[in-house]
Amino acid sequence: MFEIRDLNVHFGGIHALQGVSLYVNEGEIVTLIGANGAGKSTTLRTASGLKKPTSGQVFVDGQEITNLPTSTRVKMGLCQVPEGRRVFPRMTVSENLDLGAFQQRDRAGQANDLAGVFQRFPVLAHRRKQLAGTLSGGEQQMLAIGRAMMARPRFLLMDEPSMGLSPLLVQEIFDIILSINAAGTTILLVEQNANKALQVAHRAYVMETGRIVMSGSAAELSKTEDIRRVYLGG
Repeated sequence: MFEIRDLNVHFGGIHALQGVSLYVNEGEIVTLIGANGAGKSTTLRTASGLKKPTSGQVFVDGQEITNLPTSTRVKMGLCQVPEGRRVFPRMTVSENLDLGAFQQRDRAGQANDLAGVFQRFPVLAHRRKQLAGTLSGGEQQMLAIGRAMMARPRFLLMDEPSMGLSPLLVQEIFDIILSINAAGTTILLVEQNANKALQVAHRAYVMETGRIVMSGSAAELSKTEDIRRVYLGG
């Protein structure tokens, strides 16, 4: 469903991504793990069109989208939940969710989508008139996910969804990720909590200094000595 081929990205003289290739089949959760600065977020930003690659290609359903604008990618069902939540703090919860559906013309369907978000995140329904900047970190993460779901994604890029959350909220966010996937959304997950990521993912890629250095089923990688030592505290 989604593929990156030989992606190279530069920031000035820094070669941030060096020949990165990966794919995600329809219905999968695939996780990309690695240390800070490995290039994980850059991979997602390039996939969603927020960063232009030096070379390489990005495909959705076999169609190359490398040079398409982000708005077109969203219309194709490719959406991102950004690192750090990036909610609009001076707008209400409802206004943030409405922005997620800004390209939707089906108003009746949009109302159903909103009801679905509130069903998945009841706390957002109770706080719909509250300014997003006054929400807790966990509530803001739920809002960021709900905003992306308002765009009716077929393929969801998730960047560090558990960052800065308490252990209890981390488990809740990963339960939400599983439920979104079970409902039919394919997910590419960037996550520093490698233990949790490998528990929910079907397959995994390991990134170091801009390169993919290992890949395989999540279950197999979680048993690998190097992965356990470096990422799982084993």
